[in-house]
Amino acid sequence: MTDVTPLTPRLLALAARAAELLQAQRETIGVCEGAAGGLISAALLSVPGASNYFHGGGVIYTLAASRAFIAGAVKPPDNLRGASEPWALHLARSAVVKLGANWGIGEGGAAGPTGNRYGDPAGHAWVAVAGAREVTRRVLTGDQDRVRNMAAFAEAALQLLVETLEADAAEA
Repeated sequence: MTDVTPLTPRLLALAARAAELLQAQRETIGVCEGAAGGLISAALLSVPGASNYFHGGGVIYTLAASRAFIAGAVKPPDNLRGASEPWALHLARSAVVKLGANWGIGEGGAAGPTGNRYGDPAGHAWVAVAGAREVTRRVLTGDQDRVRNMAAFAEAALQLLVETLEADAAEA
């Protein structure tokens, strides 16, 4: 087992910047995450005043969770599979619809120590942001450590959110 605190200083700094941007724009966020295991939501909730911008989040780690929490939110793409770009985008879109948020984060991957049933290696994930614009990013850590990968996936998702919110604000 790793000796890493999942809520890293970088993760907390990214959450603080995302919170600042969301509050400045009077916008809200919802989260549907998988392999990050709740770290994206935990980081966003660590910022005082989170109730002003955080509408909620869920760990969509299994098909049962998907059916229970996001079924019917948006039509899934054909041949959808977990830990893929379409899956992450589907989760982000579902977070927006289900939680009534301006923005959604979606994340799905293989935290490790082994890969997933689709053949993706440990340390592989896709993160997505949906809202006024939609963006995705692939994450490949090359690491088999589960906790470090969970933190890396959460950081990548919040980094993508910050970049998207900054671009959105610059165009406003």
